[in-house]
Amino acid sequence: MNRIVRSMWAVVSLVGAAIGMSATAAPAPCPNVVFILADDLGFSDLGCYGGEIATPNLDALARDGLRFTQCYNSARCWPSRAALMTGYYPQQVRRDNLPGLEGGARPRDRRPVWAPLLPALLRPAGYRSYHSGKWHIDSDPIACGFDRAYLLEDGNRHLRPRNHSLDGRPLPPVQESSNVCDSALVASYTVEFLKEHAREYAQRPFFAYVCFLVPHFPLQARPGDIELYRHRYTNGWNALQAERGRRVRELGLVQHDPPPMEEHVGPPYHFPDALERLGPGETNRPVPWERLTPQQREFQAAKMAIHAAMVHRMDLEIGRILDQLRAMNAWSNTLIFFASDNGASAEIMVRGDGHDPAAPMGSANSYVCLGPGFSSACNTPFRRHKSWVHEGGIATPLIVHWPAGIPPSARGSLRHAVTHFIDFVPTVLELAGVERPASIQGVPVPPLPGQSWVPLITGEDRAWHRVLWWYHEGNRAVRVGDWKLVAGHDSPKPSDPMPGSWELYDLSRDRGETRNLASEMPERARELAALWERMAEEIRALANRDAQPAATQGREGARARQ
Repeated sequence: MNRIVRSMWAVVSLVGAAIGMSATAAPAPCPNVVFILADDLGFSDLGCYGGEIATPNLDALARDGLRFTQCYNSARCWPSRAALMTGYYPQQVRRDNLPGLEGGARPRDRRPVWAPLLPALLRPAGYRSYHSGKWHIDSDPIACGFDRAYLLEDGNRHLRPRNHSLDGRPLPPVQESSNVCDSALVASYTVEFLKEHAREYAQRPFFAYVCFLVPHFPLQARPGDIELYRHRYTNGWNALQAERGRRVRELGLVQHDPPPMEEHVGPPYHFPDALERLGPGETNRPVPWERLTPQQREFQAAKMAIHAAMVHRMDLEIGRILDQLRAMNAWSNTLIFFASDNGASAEIMVRGDGHDPAAPMGSANSYVCLGPGFSSACNTPFRRHKSWVHEGGIATPLIVHWPAGIPPSARGSLRHAVTHFIDFVPTVLELAGVERPASIQGVPVPPLPGQSWVPLITGEDRAWHRVLWWYHEGNRAVRVGDWKLVAGHDSPKPSDPMPGSWELYDLSRDRGETRNLASEMPERARELAALWERMAEEIRALANRDAQPAATQGREGARARQ
């Protein structure tokens, strides 16, 4: 297979393949690939990761597959999706900011030509690719190599979506009288694409990228789903954190207790007008539960019940997709992944359709967010939230299921190896027998920073010595082996002579990031700070290598969005 692919690359360019070249069928051993992505899911929200929310379909995948305990994303929606679909750090491909990048403060409109998305790389090997749900990458799925795409762009409502499209053509809004939620739509179109594949392309492998929009705010769900959890969270976020903390240890996922909630850490962005509109039940700090007023406790517990309902509904809809894989006899040789694009969110805001205080919480006319209290509990056993690069912001559950590839003796086991979303592309390319081209449109293709998960999936767990790097909106970190240096956006710059507010942790003992060793081990902290800066400079140089001036970049980005 590798020889065939190399021959194909000798006579056709990747771009030619991406715009419609007919592809030959791939041999049967090439696995189908399904990547299911949640949005703002906490590390311990799933039952198989210590949560109390009913997720039987994902739990079954974990029971017969693998659970990874140290997989990382890139802390936020669009950076994580860029890493997942290109195999590069998001700053390398200009999909997240880094001081000194060309193109202004948010250079997210122009991905380098040498960084195609995974479907364009898979097409010469015979794969057909399908996208359903949230996008949040530049351009659109069809232009990036997907054969079919259901795009849900209505990020400000989960019930009765209005703004969605199929293969680039707008669809009518869902009727206001219906009770349709976006998770059902994402699953329905995925099933439709898979049925079409079984009818017309059964001899070819497929890649399905399934992106649910939940449990991202606003918290909205079907009334029946909410009712299942209405009284579950009245004991509060401290009790929930302790409860989940015990379970994640019992499951062997970690070896530490949850860190104390940080009362001084609220949402990453402050919207005082939103707090006023949401009323006296809202609070933007994770203070001890007993210090809340009765009204606040009721309001906060109701929000968590809606969050749970959204996760529960997503699992039910995932079950429909799994049933379709079984029905089309693709179950055994389909490699299924499940993960989240970042940790649970501490954000509190009101936007989109606004918030009607008289509307039932969780309905289409309400707009509430999880907030830092229950976000801390959902991210158990880690610290902080989405957008931070402490463990609570970047650690994701990762389930891998593949009956044909995972040895029977390994099923249901854990993988403690350190992994990252940048590893997904090299994993799939190895299994598909695809070699990346040396150049695209005459532009040299840089090496991928990640490494394949295949040895972990088809073999045994192993200790990989990884060097990983993060940056998002001033939050930054580097991990070398078990050592992690991390700083929030309000900390000194990494070029400072002394680490200052940089925090140093030994993650082999303290993934809860509770014992800062920077003052005890200043030399190690300095070394890691210098490493972070060197990697940042290398990433900046690569991103700027063929970047266009900001004005041109804006015009090109606008053209791509039309």
